[in-house]
Amino acid sequence: MKVSARNVLEGTVSALKEGAVNAEVDVSLGGGDKLAAVVTLESARSLGLVVGTKVVAVVKAPWVMLATDGSGYRLSARNILAGTVESVEAGKVNVEVTLALPGGTRITSVVTKEAATELGLKLGVKACAVIKASSVILGVPA
Repeated sequence: MKVSARNVLEGTVSALKEGAVNAEVDVSLGGGDKLAAVVTLESARSLGLVVGTKVVAVVKAPWVMLATDGSGYRLSARNILAGTVESVEAGKVNVEVTLALPGGTRITSVVTKEAATELGLKLGVKACAVIKASSVILGVPA
């Protein structure tokens, strides 16, 4: 599968909670890293999602927000993944930042140069990737 999204993460469904319209799917990415996704109940069923199903989680880099200091804020986003800045590639307008999570997963984000500067994003800085569960697209092998 080839896609334009920077974040294509292989994992296994570790929990599934069905609601009236949507399903919340927890995905174990390995090494202790986890990701939550919310998909329609129809999608969960058509993909055959059950605990143990191998999945691919796709998240476009612009959908990944970054934070360097929680300062006690609580967010509605289900995925707040702490890691360390592994690479920073600056363009004229945007900056591509890749975080290494403790379990080995890499998450890439695209933010404005101004935001990267304000956050002090550079190699080795601790940061969090913030991803809404509804921004995670799930797929299964055909």
